[in-house]
Amino acid sequence: MRGATAETVETAKRAKRGKTGGWTGDENVPAPRHGTTRPGAWFAALLLLTVTTVLACRMADTDAITPIPQLLAFLPWLLAPTAVALLFAALSHWRIGLVWGVVALAVTAWYIEPYGRTMEPGGTPVAEIRVLTANVEFGQATDALIEAVAKQRPDLVFVQECEDVCEKKLNQAFGKKSKSSEADKGDKGDKGSVYPYRQSVESATSEGSDGSVILSRHPLTPAKGIPATMGMPGATADVDGQEIRLQLAHPMPPLPSHLGTWRKELAALRDYAAANIGRPTVVAGDFNATQDHAAFRRILDTGFMDGARLTGDTRTPSWPALTAPAFGAQIDHVLVSRGFTATRTRFLDLDDTDHRALVVDLTLRKST
Repeated sequence: MRGATAETVETAKRAKRGKTGGWTGDENVPAPRHGTTRPGAWFAALLLLTVTTVLACRMADTDAITPIPQLLAFLPWLLAPTAVALLFAALSHWRIGLVWGVVALAVTAWYIEPYGRTMEPGGTPVAEIRVLTANVEFGQATDALIEAVAKQRPDLVFVQECEDVCEKKLNQAFGKKSKSSEADKGDKGDKGSVYPYRQSVESATSEGSDGSVILSRHPLTPAKGIPATMGMPGATADVDGQEIRLQLAHPMPPLPSHLGTWRKELAALRDYAAANIGRPTVVAGDFNATQDHAAFRRILDTGFMDGARLTGDTRTPSWPALTAPAFGAQIDHVLVSRGFTATRTRFLDLDDTDHRALVVDLTLRKST
């Protein structure tokens, strides 16, 4: 009788263990633990591995190979997949993933900080210029650009992807001095809307991506531009008696098939910057690169300063303006040599182009 009772009690204990998630009927097989969703942990690991690879290239100061250059353009938005990875790691009770995710967040936040020098040169202001740069996307946004120029009244206009129709429209709008511009000469507050001086590289294709133009209210002297797949003309402007070198920037985009060309043309811009850091120089245009690309940072390392950086607008997106403007990247820049200060930066929405126009107000100072 006692043996039967003992057997009944042991059976009850085993059943209880099974209900509480301990041991099942077979003492050698552990019961599955609740809350450990391994697929979630694997998904978190995949996201964190991708983010870490991009961050490692950023830390190593290299653009590496596809898809790293393309992902580096959107480095601040790596915060999103990292946050998702942290969520899945938490739901999966994966402690290593949680630590990994927190470290990835911290490193990403560190590199979101602006890159490049900010110096306030002393001396007396000798010239004030307003610069506007715009990629009109194969000439499609020319009408919108002309309207923006009329409103903003910049002194210098850098236009990228200006094909034949674009050239004709610019000639019609700004090609000749008008009587009104002659009357405006005595009024420094009125910048006028006519640009009789220009330096251009005409488009050699029907698409017009290789056509570029520099428009100026001030006299221009032709200068050797930078040989490139797409037009990058150069000039020297006489602004209130001050000679200012001008260089339009438009290297190839970092498409998988054009990475070598992209690096080469950014390197050419870097060499130009290094050669002209000691004289007043403005390099403006669509660089197809952000501060998170090593090839672009090497231009800044010469001592050139980003106008948007000087006014605290480093991370304002300029592309893609049509599809995801809030989640874009700043690839359009106005870079200046020593002696310049920037007082204001604006990003303008233009119809029919995937780029926002960039307007920067600059002051050139010289020591007395």
